[in-house]
Parts: sequence; C-alpha cells; structure tokens
Amino acid sequence: MQYSIEAPARIFFGRGEAIKAPALARAYGPRGVIVHGASASRAAWLTEALQDCQILCIAAPGEPVLDELEAGIAVARAHRPDWVLSIGGGAALDLGKALAALIPAPGGAMDHLEVVGKGLPLSAPPLPWIAVPTTAGTGAEVTKNAVIGVPEHGRKVSLRDPAMLARVAIIDPALTDGSPPGVTLASGLDAITQVIEPFISAKATPYSEMITRAALSPGLPALITLMQREDPAARDAMAHVSLTGGLALANAGLGAVHGLAGVIGGRFPAPHGAICGALLGPVLRANYAATAGTRFAPRLEEVFTTLADALGCAKAEAPEQLSAWAGAAGLPRLASYGIREADLASIAEASAASSSMKGNPVPLSAGTLTEVLRKAL
Repeated sequence: MQYSIEAPARIFFGRGEAIKAPALARAYGPRGVIVHGASASRAAWLTEALQDCQILCIAAPGEPVLDELEAGIAVARAHRPDWVLSIGGGAALDLGKALAALIPAPGGAMDHLEVVGKGLPLSAPPLPWIAVPTTAGTGAEVTKNAVIGVPEHGRKVSLRDPAMLARVAIIDPALTDGSPPGVTLASGLDAITQVIEPFISAKATPYSEMITRAALSPGLPALITLMQREDPAARDAMAHVSLTGGLALANAGLGAVHGLAGVIGGRFPAPHGAICGALLGPVLRANYAATAGTRFAPRLEEVFTTLADALGCAKAEAPEQLSAWAGAAGLPRLASYGIREADLASIAEASAASSSMKGNPVPLSAGTLTEVLRKAL
C-alpha cells in the first residue's frame, strides 16, 4: 500500500466561515487581487472589509479562456500583488488560481498549459491563493489545476502544478443559498460526478475510496430536494459533496465524463457542469458493461445502488433514470449547444488525449465513446 494526499494547507467548512477571509488574506500582505464572477456585487462585502488594502478586482464572467488569462496576468503584474483571492463559481476559482500561479512566473501561459502548450512545471512559487467558492460543484478550491479554454485549438486544458494548491480554502454553504435552479442543477451534477469518478477510478487510493464512499449517498437526494425547494441542510450537503469531490479528484483522477467534457467545452459554448450531467448516465452504463468481471465491477454496483435508492428505481435502471430525472429537472441535452451527430466521432477521438481519461476504470473505445455521446445528444 502506497499513496500520497494533496490538499490545501488549511480548509474551513461551515456556515459563517467566509467572514474569516479578509483577515486571512490581509495576513499575506497589503496588496491583493480579488477575482469574482460576473456580478461584482457578490464580492462587495469582501472588498469593503479590505478597504485598508490596495485591491485590484478582476471579473471572470465565464469559463476563462487564454486571452482573458493573459490580459489578467498583464494587469495584475503591474499591480504587484501579495496575494490572490477568488470568490465565485468555478470560473472565478480557475482564473484566480491560474493568475496566482503565473503572475510570478517568467514567460507566458502556453509554457505551462498541458496538451496544447509545453506543459512545463512552474519555475517560480505561486502567490498565496485563497479560494472562496459560491457554488457547490467544481471542487476547484482544493485542486492543483486550473482549466483554461484555448479556442484556437478547440480545447479546454489544464495548467497543473502541486504548488497551485490553495493556501486557504473557505467553503461556506451560506454563499450558495438562493443559487438559480439551473446553476444548482448543473453544478450539483458536476459535484456528484466528481465523487463517482474518483470512486471508480483506476487511480483510486485508500484515502480517495474512504472519502468518496462516504459522500456517494448525500449528493443526489440533496440535489433532488434543492430542485423542489430552497433548503439550507441540502445546500450544506451539496457543499460537502463538492468539497469531497475536489479532494478526491486531486488524489485519484476522474474518468470518461470529464475526458469528453474537456473536448466539448473547448468546441461548444456549453457549461461544464451541464455537460457532465448529460454524460454521467451514459458513461456509467458504458463503464458497467466494460468492467464486468473486473475488480471495478463491485464499485459500479455500489454506485448503481446508491443512485437507485435516491431515484426510487430498480438498480439496473439507475443510469437511464438519472438522465431522465435530470432532463425533467431542466438539464439541456448536448444537441441544445449545437452538437450534432457529425461531431461525435471527432469528439470521441480527441478525448483520448485528455488526462482525465487515464482515470477511467478501463479504456473505452472510440466507438463506445461515440455511442455515449449519442445517448446524451
């Protein structure tokens, strides 16, 4: 038995914990960058609490792309910050994490991006990065990679280095209260996916198995509740599942859902969580068939049982019932983003280069992946 654990230096979880963010940031110095989502008002309380500091605010209105990252690096370097704080959803977390890594680094982003760039390790220590998520989904507050879109290559790829882990991650479920139903659904399905994929991953460890098994059950019932009514206990549960998924994927990898999602997100204007939600059921069915008789089969059985209990259906029908429930709750199908039958084979082929595919319990052929995409279309 041999494994390692990678996680931020400090993690705070619970309602009201966000109030600690200003003092924790201030401890790193008087000059900072705050990266927020599309609405600056969500971060107003934080900037007001840091009036004694010299703050540069940068918006992440959507999932970050290379041009936005490079523009942010240029303006942030001129500000000479001591730290970077992200407050928002996955876009704000990824952009802030990438800025913290690259502001001190010589050269440009392409030196360090995987797949389309040189993939070099960081040559300078990142700035301290503080992560304050306001959605329950990506788990990016506790991972060592930032996902960046590179439109000219039609891909979303990672900037990845162990040094990119947050100095402080603050997960306050109260910040997710009242999230719009569409955001709650897509981000929630992403969180559930990021518990399931590390649980069945070929790279799973005793640590990732322990934390994901405990988080398998709470996620879907909480999400079902939130699609019916606002509920603080369900928000707390989803925030915990999201945090767990982030810790798990950082230590055990992901799988075919995210392998395909990275390609789709680079080519089409589709939200990452919504892509994962559409693909989860079909990928589970494909993996179930492909792992029959292997050491992974019992893990898939556990997942099917957990989903069936939440959905009130037969275990054998769990993947299809999950897709049906998500669709009834308002999750779009892939075709709504402009994906067509003619695109499926090339998406499947390109996904083979994704780092996430290495975690899938067994390799899936391009033909199988094409059929997975067809079912989600």
